[in-house]
Amino acid sequence: MALSSIAATVSILIYLSLPYSITAGGENILHQSPTAGSRRPMVFPLFLSESNSSSSSRSLSLPHRKLNKADSKSLPHSRMRLYDDLLRNGYYTTRLWIGTPPQMFALIVDSGSTVTYVPCSDCEQCGKHQDPKFQPELSTTYQPVKCNMDCNCDDDKEQCVYEREYAEHSSSKGVLGEDLISFGNESQLTPQRAVFGCETVETGDLYSQRADGIIGLGQGDLSLVDQLVDKGLISNSFGLCYGGMDIGGGSMILGGFEYPSEMIFTESDPDRSPYYNIDLTGIRVAGKQLLLNSRVFDGEHGAVLDSGTTYAYLPDAAFEAFEEAVMREVSTLKQIDGPDPNFKDTCFHVAASNDVSELPKIFPSVEMVFKSGQSWLLSPENYMFRHAKVHGAYCLGVFPNGKDHTTLLGGIVVRNTLVVYDRENSKVGFWRTNCSELSDRLHIDGATPPATLPSNDSNPSQNSSSNLSGLSQIGQINLDIQLTVNSSYLKPRIEELSKSFSKELDVESSQVILSNLTSEGNNTLLKMVVVPPEPSTWFSNVTATSIVSRFTNHQIKLPEIFGNYQLVNYKLEPPRKRTNNSIVVIVIGIIAVIMGLSAYGAWLIWKRKQTSIPYKPVDEVNQVIVAEQELQPIQRNSF
Repeated sequence: MALSSIAATVSILIYLSLPYSITAGGENILHQSPTAGSRRPMVFPLFLSESNSSSSSRSLSLPHRKLNKADSKSLPHSRMRLYDDLLRNGYYTTRLWIGTPPQMFALIVDSGSTVTYVPCSDCEQCGKHQDPKFQPELSTTYQPVKCNMDCNCDDDKEQCVYEREYAEHSSSKGVLGEDLISFGNESQLTPQRAVFGCETVETGDLYSQRADGIIGLGQGDLSLVDQLVDKGLISNSFGLCYGGMDIGGGSMILGGFEYPSEMIFTESDPDRSPYYNIDLTGIRVAGKQLLLNSRVFDGEHGAVLDSGTTYAYLPDAAFEAFEEAVMREVSTLKQIDGPDPNFKDTCFHVAASNDVSELPKIFPSVEMVFKSGQSWLLSPENYMFRHAKVHGAYCLGVFPNGKDHTTLLGGIVVRNTLVVYDRENSKVGFWRTNCSELSDRLHIDGATPPATLPSNDSNPSQNSSSNLSGLSQIGQINLDIQLTVNSSYLKPRIEELSKSFSKELDVESSQVILSNLTSEGNNTLLKMVVVPPEPSTWFSNVTATSIVSRFTNHQIKLPEIFGNYQLVNYKLEPPRKRTNNSIVVIVIGIIAVIMGLSAYGAWLIWKRKQTSIPYKPVDEVNQVIVAEQELQPIQRNSF
């Protein structure tokens, strides 16, 4: 008995002394790629090497981090915007700045991942992503995590390494580093040092995706949330709010905040699974409970919420009952083929209109029922997605999970829903809301943070020609801006948008020119040009930099109908060389006079030749030069 107690004590001590024990081996991440084929059943847990199986299993039982309630309320939080489109890209991203000076990265928001990583400058096999690779050599605050007994080391035994393998067979591996991480200008949280992965190899979807990497929000020592909590910087909680069908984007909040009174909570057992799970016991369709044993939702990892997964996946029995119930409620609708001929999607042609607000009148309500008896109401946009090829058609965004018995609820299920992961109290909360208005609805403090976000001049991704600090005069500001609204929705409102921009920038409406609206799913990329006022021909460098930084730091406040925006790229152009107009007029006038006089002189000469007496030959006796007779008067003889 004593030996057992000693062994247990030693095991606990060893576990607590391994801050980086999960840095190698497989990652039990559930997210799907955005490709059509990835909508199909998944197989997890992911692949673990023998040497790392034990350390990974240790991560299943995490210590419960508890904070004093008074301390918890006084801690700051980091409010961050979300970008991209869930169904087009397969994910949402947020922005993190790493290093000094900071380098910006677009990272996939993934509650199923326990590590944050970005491509490293010496990456041997990395794809072409949204931003340039992280350059440790350019950061004055970067430090490698040196090899030690608590981590897996590289072949030279010099630096800690990590490795992650995903269900869709993509993978990431690299070295661990520590640097200053900034969270943006809407954050109350100052830049903090944190450990992250610097990739040296990417494969699969991680190689081909546009996003730079992943921000890990899962439960594990390398999770960014855990690192901030362990340092006492934030309370042990975070929230995600994904935008809907027409207005994408959304918000992420690291740390606690005052939750809405209408929020529905369910228990989340951290010992049940390494993922965020909920105690789902049933599903109602149109108010009618599906005839299922509640244990169907308790297989494998239980009912898991994963922000990195696009769609929802149910155990086969639950899916069949759900699909049948939905089809029964919409039996009058015409079924059509899905957007991908390789799969048999359940799709319906609704109407010529694509108005999301009409969907609740057509498709049934769905409720997720919890063990407590409370239920979470879903709208059609939480289980349907737009047909990519047929206007006015929609498809079921729920699929069978094949041999896996886990219930996996991806991002589609929580669109326009604030999800609070209250890890401190082991529960998850849901609140139906418009995620594009989240800050206003929650009255979240938006005061200026204690540290300002550096401008994009330090970020080479914004175009190397943009940094024109040597110029005192700027002739034109070119901005590429992404809005989280559909282009067809935006086009009739483009004049209103232009006026909003000019008002926020405090310039005349004629100085703001919007053009080239390019649709990117539910997002729109537009080109914006800001020109100096007449008769001025240039902006000062200070003024131009101020305009750009207001976009970079999200200080431009647009009406909520335009969703969120992101500055994708910018370029400052020098003034064009202009010649003084008066000098041009004078020169042209002089040239015109000279040419006119020359032409007039030539005309007089030609005229004189035409009017002179023609030459006539004379005889040899009376040689008279006729021409000279005109020069002398004729002498007449008197008789």
